Amino acid sequence: MLRRLLQPVWVLLAVIFLIEAWLWDHLEPIVAWFVSKIPLQAFKAWLAERVDTLSPAMTLIVFAVPVIPLFPLKLVGFWLLTHEYWLSAVTTIIFAKLLGVGVTAFVFDVTRPKLLEMGWFERLYEFVLTLRAKANALVDPIKRRIVEILRGDGDRWSSRMLRLIQRFRKSVHEAR
Repeated sequence: MLRRLLQPVWVLLAVIFLIEAWLWDHLEPIVAWFVSKIPLQAFKAWLAERVDTLSPAMTLIVFAVPVIPLFPLKLVGFWLLTHEYWLSAVTTIIFAKLLGVGVTAFVFDVTRPKLLEMGWFERLYEFVLTLRAKANALVDPIKRRIVEILRGDGDRWSSRMLRLIQRFRKSVHEAR
């Protein structure tokens, strides 16, 4: 009974986790593109050289520190939100989130070999990869069903739903 009640919560958590993973996967190439366009490639090489001389524990600090300056940007976003500057707030928060994930992916790419030398970090990394696989396994059937519905496959519920949406849109436009 409890498992059945918690199923939507687990699906929501899995979706959030997968969105984070998707952002990580898709922002890393974007950051790499920026690195190729601006002189960050030299910085990345310099950082990799410095990381090679550090202990794994000090490398963990190098990994964690770049995200700290982004925290005030998120606070600005929440301040904007509390003062009802909705568009500016959402834009700032999304920008801070994307920038944070991008910077973290960039730094993790450089620091990963050293970080994985620490047993606990390697176990944590493997645990996160396992969670990601479980989240995919949980969400994939739902994604497939949504795609089927949107395509109109299966029981044709989609075409009825699309007609309802079209009628609703039409009634909203006529009400104006």
